[in-house]
Amino acid sequence: MDIIKVSANSRTAAVAGAIAGVIREHKHAEVQAIGAGAVNQAVKALVLAKGYLANDGINVVCVPEFVDVDIEGKVRTAIKLVVEPR
Repeated sequence: MDIIKVSANSRTAAVAGAIAGVIREHKHAEVQAIGAGAVNQAVKALVLAKGYLANDGINVVCVPEFVDVDIEGKVRTAIKLVVEPR
């Protein structure tokens, strides 16, 4: 399963749809964002996805974590949101 990567320019509805789809299929999703704008979009998408999944009777929880990511030889700290059914 791939990590859903979110940027500050990501469309929240598209990310929310991706999160909901991965949860429905794999029962586990990981969303990764670097920077305040990207984290903002990721959290808004998570709220939308929670609503989409609630319509299907699926209640989800999110556990945030820090992760180090290597981007072009530089290590950056990202926020990873682990999403799973409750």
